[in-house]
Amino acid sequence: MLLLSFSIVIPSFAAETTVVYKIPIYKEVEKGLHAFLKRSIHDAEEAGADAIIFDINTPGGFVDSAEEIINLLDSTPIRKIAYINSEALSAGAYLALHTDEIYMSPNGTIGAAAVIDSSGNAADKKATSAWKAKMINAAELTGKDPIYAQAMADETVHLPEYRAPKGELLTLSSAEALEVEYSNGTVSSFEELLKVTNLSGAKVVETEQAFVESLARFVTNPIIVPILLSIASLGLILELYSPGFGVAGTMGLISLGLFFFGHLVAGLAGYETIIIFVIGAILIIAEFFLPFGISGILGVAAIIFSIILAGGDLVQMSIAVLIALTVAILGMVIMMKFFRKGLKALNKVILTDATTTEQGYVSNQNRLDLVGKLAETMTPLRPAGTIRIDNERIDAVSDGSFIGKDKLVKIIKVEGSRIVVREATEGEAT
Repeated sequence: MLLLSFSIVIPSFAAETTVVYKIPIYKEVEKGLHAFLKRSIHDAEEAGADAIIFDINTPGGFVDSAEEIINLLDSTPIRKIAYINSEALSAGAYLALHTDEIYMSPNGTIGAAAVIDSSGNAADKKATSAWKAKMINAAELTGKDPIYAQAMADETVHLPEYRAPKGELLTLSSAEALEVEYSNGTVSSFEELLKVTNLSGAKVVETEQAFVESLARFVTNPIIVPILLSIASLGLILELYSPGFGVAGTMGLISLGLFFFGHLVAGLAGYETIIIFVIGAILIIAEFFLPFGISGILGVAAIIFSIILAGGDLVQMSIAVLIALTVAILGMVIMMKFFRKGLKALNKVILTDATTTEQGYVSNQNRLDLVGKLAETMTPLRPAGTIRIDNERIDAVSDGSFIGKDKLVKIIKVEGSRIVVREATEGEAT
């Protein structure tokens, strides 16, 4: 009975243990972060966590990535707490507003959430309007005054008391956020945060990015993607002009490998993209042995399609592919125009040897030594026929007149294999 009572009591103690998952949101908000958060939130749900604390320190990031992360946050029933230990700007502010509670460190800030395009300029009116609506909805869903969320994304809102007159975006300090009820409190440490959220003594599980996840975050960054594809295209193009397989080709293959690996880990690409890419590569190789060029065109199209399909944003990936193609074309022009390089990769399938005179090849024997000599016609020349000189039969032509058989002729010109003769005069015959 004693052992039975222990078996009943011990699990009950274990069940009462509070579990908190601490998940960092650092650096830019992008596709790779989504993959990390998806895995971390799933682990928290599997472990039956009582709360998730998002440790936020981000300058913002990409709207489409933030939208995907918001879907993760909204879909989990676990209590969500945002701890802004430094800054939650732009997309970071949007993520924080989608949690159940927000706490800030004394030097924490939240706001400045304007939408900008890839060139760093303000986005168009359509995108800006949609983003303002999303910020307002995020505030209203948690019972916050939406005017401050709107001011974070709309510089036309006039809030001079918070350093945000018209023309300026709103960024709240920790004290200001607490004053307008955008923060539930200011805490100086993570331990204090656990105390004020009634999570003292909880088992804290800190999730960290694995190396592959960190690598995926890096290579899926919209700034890095066109650089990787440009290195890949330029490296493979340069390899076509080099004998054997060297550094350029290796760099190209590594860049392509990193591109697909990162997008697979981030969950943006599936194995179907790899299959399409491999099919494209096979078609390009087949082009060396097939006529008409159709196989090569289909192969290039398949590779481009697989790369675009691997990215989450068709527009961004199309731009990246266009940049890579431009770099590849420039590389080809430079190699052919300035370095006078030929395609070494085609040497094994294209006959490049030539029987030139410089290499000692001649199509016939040049008999310039015969000029001025006398010969005898073996056949009539009408104007072509045969002559004999020093017991050697030679094909010859007359200079235009008919010359009969057994006539004495003089060789007056040799043009390659063409030997021209005329009938010898009496003085020449003697």
